[in-house]
Amino acid sequence: MLYGEKRVEKPIRWAMVGGGLGSQIGYIHRSAALRDFSFELVAGAFDILPERGKEFGKNLHVAEDRCYPDYKTMFCEEAKREDGIQAVSIATPNGTHYEITKAALEAGLHVVCEKPLCFTIEQAEELAYLAKKQKKVVGITYGYAGHQMIEEARQLIKAGKLGDIRIVMLQFAHGFHNVAVEKNTASTKWRVNPKAAGPSYVLGDVGTHPLYLSEVMLPDMKIKRLMCSRQSFVKSREPLEDNAMTLMEYDNGAIGYVWSSCVNCGSMHGQKVRIIGEKASLEWWDERPNQLTYEVQGEPVRILERGMGYLSETALAEDRIGGGHPEGLFEAWSNLYGRFAIAMEAMDKGEKVDFWYPNVDDGVQGVRWGENCVRSADQGAVWVDYE
Repeated sequence: MLYGEKRVEKPIRWAMVGGGLGSQIGYIHRSAALRDFSFELVAGAFDILPERGKEFGKNLHVAEDRCYPDYKTMFCEEAKREDGIQAVSIATPNGTHYEITKAALEAGLHVVCEKPLCFTIEQAEELAYLAKKQKKVVGITYGYAGHQMIEEARQLIKAGKLGDIRIVMLQFAHGFHNVAVEKNTASTKWRVNPKAAGPSYVLGDVGTHPLYLSEVMLPDMKIKRLMCSRQSFVKSREPLEDNAMTLMEYDNGAIGYVWSSCVNCGSMHGQKVRIIGEKASLEWWDERPNQLTYEVQGEPVRILERGMGYLSETALAEDRIGGGHPEGLFEAWSNLYGRFAIAMEAMDKGEKVDFWYPNVDDGVQGVRWGENCVRSADQGAVWVDYE
């Protein structure tokens, strides 16, 4: 169990690019990073409008002279300081991730980046190479992976409780964008603009979340080929999709699908992961994240609860308040940021990182999956080899 004690020797001096006033995601980055004394927010380029960004930073207790007009200035000026930043989080529109991540790595900084890491597999592999060359951590904020029951599912599968895996059923299908909400919402408008969002909308925006959860649970299974069909039910979003169905074949003979959607009317999130084996199945639903359904053929359904003593040691390790009390997305993000901090400190010491966290290679995989989905869909929903 975690008790709020420090997880690294000294808080990592940390900055943000983006995440300012009006950001959908900036606050959860800060809340997660600042918990457990893992990071210290000392600088930022919070807004595309410098004065607004400076005012916002001051309200976060960041020194005025360390509230910068843009990330290039921040990286340059912070490099001159003995107490300059060691890491940066990138919470900006998708189209900027590649250039900012590359600049941060070249400046010798660790990075936490919103997904997708970038737009193309060539860019992703370049960033992965650069991260390894610079010996820096690149963490990807697949925030749901920090929920404890994801780790419990991983351990149950590893222990063989499900037997050979046959079917992987994934979905993230909410209904909040069933009409063109982007006309009146700036934080959504860029998501349906190919220049800012990239070659896909819901595939990259929501589909990659359950995909990554399945990769945490099933680290030894690899996609062999896939077939994707995508639609733009709100026609003003074309050529970007607001609904997509992806079928997958794995190298062990299992099959899977991912339903990615923002037009599933009435659904809050609709993110579910169901793993079906020869002996049993597991299901996790992000609207009830403290529970994991474990179904053994011929036996009563078991509902496993977060924080209980019957869970694996690794699932209990990041428990924060004990069983019965609900934990949510902020705690999950805090768990991931804690892992990012420990990995950064270990990397700087030249020590081995022997635990999982959403890293640069996982970011590459997310880009690869999205690129293959688009390639399949644009050829008329055909099977394509996973490249």
